Amino acid sequence: MTTFAIDTDNTITAYLAGEAIPEGQARFASEKELSKLAANWPTDRLVEIWNSFAGVPPFGDLKPVKKFTDRKTAVARIWKAVQALTPTAAPQGAQDAPKAAKAIKQTTTGDAAKPAREGSKKAIVLDMLKRPDGATLQEIMSVTGWMAHSVRGFLSGALSKKMGLTVESLKTAEGARSYRIKPQ
Repeated sequence: MTTFAIDTDNTITAYLAGEAIPEGQARFASEKELSKLAANWPTDRLVEIWNSFAGVPPFGDLKPVKKFTDRKTAVARIWKAVQALTPTAAPQGAQDAPKAAKAIKQTTTGDAAKPAREGSKKAIVLDMLKRPDGATLQEIMSVTGWMAHSVRGFLSGALSKKMGLTVESLKTAEGARSYRIKPQ
């Protein structure tokens, strides 16, 4: 965790955890702590701190100001700016090997997946989807009380991905979208 210290000349220095911070400097490690420190400062000091960043690498894109609209805005902008001071640990030895690709989760089969608890919304929807005509989005929404995006997410995530079931999407004679579990 990085700790920042500000001296009486308004110079802010970043220290890594474990580094010694000189005595007589105010310390802060979060925007909230900076806000507590700045509560007793005159607003001119906040402007002076901000303007000391303006135009100096790595703050080349910051512009000087004459005043801030309020103390909260000043603290927030200063906190965001000091994040560029965060030191990085010196590289040790050879370069790190490239990261391995993330493992892809395997789809579980319908038998290995957790069965639906009797009377749960999952069990009710599964029973509806096992009918030859399946169930429309509106039917599932009315039974479960879910929004349309939640029903589609459930069909895709819980049933297709987690349980490994194949959910078919059909159009009914009336033109409504209907879903059913593909018979095995």
